[in-house]
Amino acid sequence: MFTGIVSDLGEVLEVREKAEGLRRLAIGCGYNPDSIDVGASIACSGICLTVVERGVDGNRSFFAVDAAAETLRMTTAGVWRPGTKLNLERALRLGDELGGHMVSGHVDGIAELAARDNLPDMARLSLRAPAELARFIAPKGSVALDGVSLTVNEVDGDTFSVLIIPHTLNVTTFGSLKPGARLNLEIDLIARYAARLLATLPR
Repeated sequence: MFTGIVSDLGEVLEVREKAEGLRRLAIGCGYNPDSIDVGASIACSGICLTVVERGVDGNRSFFAVDAAAETLRMTTAGVWRPGTKLNLERALRLGDELGGHMVSGHVDGIAELAARDNLPDMARLSLRAPAELARFIAPKGSVALDGVSLTVNEVDGDTFSVLIIPHTLNVTTFGSLKPGARLNLEIDLIARYAARLLATLPR
């Protein structure tokens, strides 16, 4: 589990095809490699991926993960290339502060940035969600976009908006986002289970 609070800004260093439908990604990071266990989970722009290797390349730490065909198809990982910047978060440990909201790292779909309004020290992002996910997004509810926990401001059909504060703009990939960008979207776990419960109630 994760909280949607980004702890490092990583960069894809290498992309290598391992087998049909399996791709290995080496990701540069600021984490101490000795603190990363092989088999640990790290959220990479919102995608929970398992560490299969870690070490130091030159003067930079890195870890490697394998992305399978379903992950490559359902998320933005399919278009990651060397130089792609990623929001990183280590897995939640018992006793850690829950600063965002409960995030599983299981991406539900891809949202598209429809518009960006730059405000004094902030940015308002308007995004278009896949039609089948829009019903789970509500004003004042939570979403995770590229692994960042955000509060929804307004909803209009399949479009919703979020406000990005200066700190988030500085420590995540959001500072450079432009209209047309595609972001990994995870809906709120509570909204998902509430909808499932309502669907099973007798009519």
